[in-house]
Parts: sequence; C-alpha cells; structure tokens
Amino acid sequence: MQESRFPLAFLAGAIALAAAVGALYVYRGKSVPAPPPQAPVVVEEKKPAPTPETIPANQKESVVDGPVDPEAALANAGVGLAVVNPAELLGQIGTALESGDFEKLGQLIGKQALDDGTRKRLAQLATQAPKLRKPNAVQEVGELELNRRARWALWLDGVEAGRDRIFFDLQQEAGKWSVQSLVLPPGPGEPVPKAVLVDALGIVDAFLQATLHQQFELAKEFVDSTTVSDAKIAGLCILFEDGNYKLRPDKPLRAMFQRPDTCGYIARVVAADGTDAAEFSMVLRQPEKDGHWRVTDINLDQLLADYAKRVAGGDVYYTPLVKNPKGGDTLVLYFDFDEDTLAPRTQRQLDIVAQILKTDPDKQLTLSGHTDALGTEPYNEKLSLRRANFVKEYLVKTGVAENQVITLAKGQSQPRRPNFTESGEDNPDGRRVNRRAEIYLDFD
Repeated sequence: MQESRFPLAFLAGAIALAAAVGALYVYRGKSVPAPPPQAPVVVEEKKPAPTPETIPANQKESVVDGPVDPEAALANAGVGLAVVNPAELLGQIGTALESGDFEKLGQLIGKQALDDGTRKRLAQLATQAPKLRKPNAVQEVGELELNRRARWALWLDGVEAGRDRIFFDLQQEAGKWSVQSLVLPPGPGEPVPKAVLVDALGIVDAFLQATLHQQFELAKEFVDSTTVSDAKIAGLCILFEDGNYKLRPDKPLRAMFQRPDTCGYIARVVAADGTDAAEFSMVLRQPEKDGHWRVTDINLDQLLADYAKRVAGGDVYYTPLVKNPKGGDTLVLYFDFDEDTLAPRTQRQLDIVAQILKTDPDKQLTLSGHTDALGTEPYNEKLSLRRANFVKEYLVKTGVAENQVITLAKGQSQPRRPNFTESGEDNPDGRRVNRRAEIYLDFD
C-alpha cells in the first residue's frame, strides 16, 4: 500500500517555520549596534551688517555699502581737536593723512577750517597716499600774532619744492591750540607760486627758505632792491652755507611788531650741533601800489658776530660782508700771507657767487685785490692783481663769462684795519683782514 506524503511535507514546513521564529526571537533579544553618528546641524548666527563706525580705517573699502567717500567723511568733521602742544596736533594730523583715515583727519582739523574747496583738495591729496618727510615732518614756521596765532607746516616727502608743505594756521584759546585754517600746496599741473602764502609771515618764510637753499634769484623776489642789496642776500646765503646754520625748530620766527603796513620779525638760528647760535632781524613793508609784502631791511650784526666766533676764531673783522664806501654791501674773501690761492671755504663762497652770475649773463661784478703793508708797493700791487685774477679764473672755470668780471689791483692803498699800531709796531690782526679780495655786486 503506498504511503501518503502530506504529513512529511507538513512536518518539514512546521520545522522551518519554528526555526524562523526562533531566529527572530534570538535577534530581538540581543543588543543591536547603533547607527553611525551624524554630523551635528549648526545653525549660523546672523551677524549685523558692518558700519563705518565698527570697521578699522584701513579696511573701510570692504564695507557692504561700498567704499568710504573721503569728502563725505571730511564733511562730518566736528569742532576740531584742541591740545596744549601744537606739535602733537600736527603729528596726529600727519599720521591720519598718511593712513587715509579721513574721519580722523576731519575730527583733528575741524569743520571751521574745511570749506568745500579745501575738503575736495585734501581728499584728493589723502587718496594719493602721501608720505611725510622723515625725520622732522612737523615744522613751526613762525608767529602770526604774539602768543595767540602761529603757523605750522607738514613737510611732504618726494615732492618738488613749492609743493612740499601743507600750512596750518593755529589759534590758541584757554591755553590750547586748534586749527584755524590750512593752505594746501598746488596740485599736479598747477603752477608753483614763488610763495604759497603772501602775507608778511609767508613772504619772510619764503625768503629764508630760498637763502637756506642758496637760491639767490628766488630770494631776491621777496626783497625791496632799493633797500636790500644783492650783496646782503648773497652774504646771507654764504653765512647759512659756510656757517652751517639752520632755523631753530621751535619759534624760528618771532614777531617783533605788527602794523597794517609794516612788520618786524626776529629770525633765530642754531649751529650745526643744534645749539642756539644767533638771531637777526628783518623788517617788511607792504607797498601801496602792488600790495605785495617785501623785506626792506635785514640786520645781520649778531649773526656776523657769531660767524666770526665760530669760523674766524673770534675776529669780528674777519667777516664775509662789509659796507662798501660807495654804498651797499661788499663780499670779502681772505688770503693767507703772501698767498694768491683760495681756501676750500673761500671756494664754497665763490660757488654761490658763480650761481648768481650764471643766472643772468648781463650781471657783472667788480673784483678788487688788496694786500697788507709788508713788502714794497710795486710788489703788493702785483700781488693784489694776482689775487683778483685768481678769483676771476675760479669763477670762469665754473662757467661764468669773462666779461662778467672786472678786476682791479688796489695793493696796500685801502686797508680795512691799521697795519701797524700807534706806536709803530706790527699789527698782525689788522694785516690779516687787509689780505683780501672784495666783490662788489653792482648788478643793478
């Protein structure tokens, strides 16, 4: 009899089902590994938009609203900073100018000194990234009004003369200085004036800067030639060069008196080592016709005395500038005994004279040679001529035309000091200043 297969199939299915249930039971009873960790979700905090007040000056170009408008920043200037030390104020202004911090610049200067034109020009200058002269970028020019108003300047570096200074007129109230006004140098393409400022202080400052830099022709533009001789201008150039004088860093020009048409100033100089040296006075007048201030008188007595002490061993007669019997002033060059050669110092003086002559071929000077009384008159006559001719030859070698120099031999006939004492003894100090060549600058 054939067996039925159904019970076997049923049994196999039951076993398989039981195994599956058992496996599921085992799986659910055991610990299941955790899913791999997920990166945390970070919600970025929304920051407020930057403003000009929260951004450093050197990063303001990156403001969301666009670059800072220099003129607008300067237009927001307040009353200006007032400080006890004006040099400190100018130093801060210079730093803000170099860094292009227009808001700081406006806060330091103040709105009273920043009209529309000045704001525009100052913004243009500041955006050009100017550099200040190092060292001594801050300079006191002089007094406008005794102890109340003064002029200061910032020197720019790498800029041609005439465009190299920004002038600031400061006023003092309650012991503190603030900016009253400022004058910017001419911009690119604009002509450079002979003097940026044409008031009395501006003229005397321009005159001194010209003589300090041996610019005779420019210096002559600021004087009344009927009262200030060419020789005096040349003599001041020589004194500055040969004596190595500089204007004092503090209060270089002090006001003596100020009237509507006449002003007087004291110029104060220091020696090469920075010690106080001497001072000299200048008077200026404002003519009625053209209205331009002119230097009408220069008293160099104290400066000449200091020069003699420092350069000539204290001999006050050993001076590069003397009065001419015909009027005006005469330059003097000195020689050693029986010599007709030029010392290095004398050559430097002649270099300045040569510059004057080469600026205008129509200019002419007269050279007279002189000796002391030792030796015979015929010998001294020839020696004096050799001295005059030697000076002329030096000038010609530097480029001066021969016809611009006239030479005269005076021998021992015109001593400046006695060659002998009243008792008839030799006077070496007197003879020393008689061995000379005089240069009469009869340019006019």
